[in-house]
Amino acid sequence: MGWLIVAFDLPVGTRKQRKAATDFRNFLIDDGYQMIQFSVYARACVSFARQETHIGRLKKNLPSEGSVRALLVTRAQWERSHVIQGAPAVEMKPEDLPEQIQLW
Repeated sequence: MGWLIVAFDLPVGTRKQRKAATDFRNFLIDDGYQMIQFSVYARACVSFARQETHIGRLKKNLPSEGSVRALLVTRAQWERSHVIQGAPAVEMKPEDLPEQIQLW
């Protein structure tokens, strides 16, 4: 059990590039990812096979320009992450696994 994290840096200098970046973000949301930061999305995966499935989908939907990185973190690693907001700094709890995943 873990989280598949996708981070990307896409060009947005032209109208065509902005559309490609928006289409990619929409693909991620439609594929079950949640936005962590503007160019960082995460999706819970219950197994290595599910991770591979979503990496395959990711490869089929990549924009023609830019850089995309995908990595898997375990549930334990995710739960030990630090979410720090504001000044003065306030630490928040990381996102929980989706309800449907917790039933497994």
